[in-house]
Amino acid sequence: MAEDRGPILVVEDDADIASALSRGLALHGYATICEPRVERALDLVRTAPLRAAIVDVMLGPDSGLTLVRDARAAGFRKPILMLSALSEVGDRSEGLGAGADDYIVKPFSFEELLARLQVQERRVEERAAMPGFDPAARTLQGRGVRVELTEREANLLAMLYRNAGRILPRGVIFDTLWAGEGTSSDNIVDVYVGYLRKKLSPAEAFGIDIQTVRNRGFMLVRLDTRSA
Repeated sequence: MAEDRGPILVVEDDADIASALSRGLALHGYATICEPRVERALDLVRTAPLRAAIVDVMLGPDSGLTLVRDARAAGFRKPILMLSALSEVGDRSEGLGAGADDYIVKPFSFEELLARLQVQERRVEERAAMPGFDPAARTLQGRGVRVELTEREANLLAMLYRNAGRILPRGVIFDTLWAGEGTSSDNIVDVYVGYLRKKLSPAEAFGIDIQTVRNRGFMLVRLDTRSA
């Protein structure tokens, strides 16, 4: 069952599809608001405590693409999934370019839509838990400074963030990030932790520190920078 974190806005002018989505989501603990009108949907995006939106591309005389662009411009940062019968690469690119997090081609199975929604919600949770860190762009924004990371550094930092406050043994990190690539020594973990520490210095600027726990591994800790 989904946690109660506000309703999902379903913007769909086909009443049968909207009803089916609403019923299916309800079975998994999601509340929904169904709204076929773009203008009213945008009002809800601006004012309602929504957890996500599912938007059809074709909404009668209106365009779901316009709604998505306006929603993002209004500051809506929750997941948006677009639905469409248009399946060309250019159509998908246009939807994602408008600001959608995912683009689902009709007809689709409800199970696929639910799985994609849950993936996007997990990404939102990860971003909230990793302030300033964009794993996809491989950047970390600190106070007055922004650093770019290599793919390996970003993967290591994401793993440390997901386990913040817990000791990650060197062997676990190695097995997760390196073992499948033929690297023979887990000393590579120490090398990349060193790279990260150099980039995240001073630690106070980023609010995190990577600590070595002797004979056990590494741990990411969050710093209290309120008085810094």
